[in-house]
Amino acid sequence: MQTLTSLADLVTTHGVPVDDHHDLNALVPVTDRLQFQGDVAVIPAGPAVQATGSGYPTPVPAQGVAVVRGENGGNTHLLLDGRAPGADPVTWDPSRGGDTGLDLGVVTVPGGAVAYLAHPEHAYSGIAPGRYVIRRQREQADVIRLVAD
Repeated sequence: MQTLTSLADLVTTHGVPVDDHHDLNALVPVTDRLQFQGDVAVIPAGPAVQATGSGYPTPVPAQGVAVVRGENGGNTHLLLDGRAPGADPVTWDPSRGGDTGLDLGVVTVPGGAVAYLAHPEHAYSGIAPGRYVIRRQREQADVIRLVAD
């Protein structure tokens, strides 16, 4: 069973500040279901959603992994390992398509661990044990383009 953590505790632990409109006393849910954070989706991998990593997952370092880098004044979506001491590490396997495709990579959260996606405007999202595809959203305008967060 996952223990909910306050936003203030996550900011202190991981060092990614959030915008002032967020309630630092709020508890951050941890889920194994589809979730969105701005222009990024966390999708449970399975028969309908194939994992598209390179096949070479690596542990998420203490400073996190930028799954989408902030550009033109935007903020980075940062994947963080929130595991308890002694637990297996959360891993990140970047997509074979590089930064040009919608699939950014695959995150695997082992049993007893939790991962977080952090972003100053959107705060933190908790990712429960499992395997997930991290995907950008795109929008249809005159030209198909990635959603800018």
